[in-house]
Amino acid sequence: MAGRDNNRDIRGDVRGQIREFLTTRRARISPGQAGLPGYGGDRRRVPGLRRDEVAVLAGISSEYYIRLERGNATGVSESVIDGIAHALQLDEAERAHLLDLIRTAATTRPPRRRPAPQQVRSTVQRVLDSMSGTPAFVLNGRLDILTANDLGYALFSPIYADPLRPPSNARFIFLDPHATEFFRDWDKVANDTVALLRAEAGRDPYDRRLSDLIGELSTRSDEFRGRWAAHHVRIHTTGVKLIHHPVVGDLELAFESFPLAADPSQSLLTYTAEPGSPSQDALSLLASWAASSARNSHASKHQNDQRERQEYRQHDPGHDLRSGTASRPRDA
Repeated sequence: MAGRDNNRDIRGDVRGQIREFLTTRRARISPGQAGLPGYGGDRRRVPGLRRDEVAVLAGISSEYYIRLERGNATGVSESVIDGIAHALQLDEAERAHLLDLIRTAATTRPPRRRPAPQQVRSTVQRVLDSMSGTPAFVLNGRLDILTANDLGYALFSPIYADPLRPPSNARFIFLDPHATEFFRDWDKVANDTVALLRAEAGRDPYDRRLSDLIGELSTRSDEFRGRWAAHHVRIHTTGVKLIHHPVVGDLELAFESFPLAADPSQSLLTYTAEPGSPSQDALSLLASWAASSARNSHASKHQNDQRERQEYRQHDPGHDLRSGTASRPRDA
């Protein structure tokens, strides 16, 4: 019974998201941009398009569109969605998001699905490890870093400084004071991060961990809360990140994101620098630093192991220091 009530709560929340998403999309388009005469001029009571104007542009009745904007998504066809997408000038990501919301709102029970895997397959890890000159990561839909190669760990070392596992891009960006220094284009990174989380929430509204993350960020970050209310969504598969690394300084890195077909909730993320550029030099320096740090770490671990063995020998009454072998203590 509790599960059924929870499902109703989620569907009710999704209906509210449909209303807010369509309302914010209407508000950004003027009648002139939509090719309509601007009746009313400055006396218009709403920013952007009115509901009846969207209905005219979409080729549906005003009553039908009003019901849909209120979250009544039962029986909505692809042609209606296409008409609304055309009227509101939705891009590919926005249309997909609206379709996800409508499907959830119209479904009486949650889909049966396997939990998204949190482990990365060994073959994928080997692919990452083979990319020695390229920082590479595997992310899930919540933007958690599930794994990385050595250069990836080095590049995102400030994110890995948080002891919580798996490391969270979203938590770092909005809750860590070092994020605005690490990401030189922090505003753009913040906008993209929220847009990606908004799209993921539409795809999988039953992901409790995602809901908890959004709740935490909304409570603790005004920057996140304001962006979340804008209902922007985005497909973010390629672009450029401007990073200030605490060891090697400024980098300008192109990124590519590739979905892993066998693990639909996971994606492979890579960063590369323009050949011969200062960023390429900085990335090479970072690779050397990472290799040196790894050697020092191994050496330190070896020294600690030796120290612990020596201390054990000194405190073990059954240990023969001359022979270097342990013997069973004799009975008194």
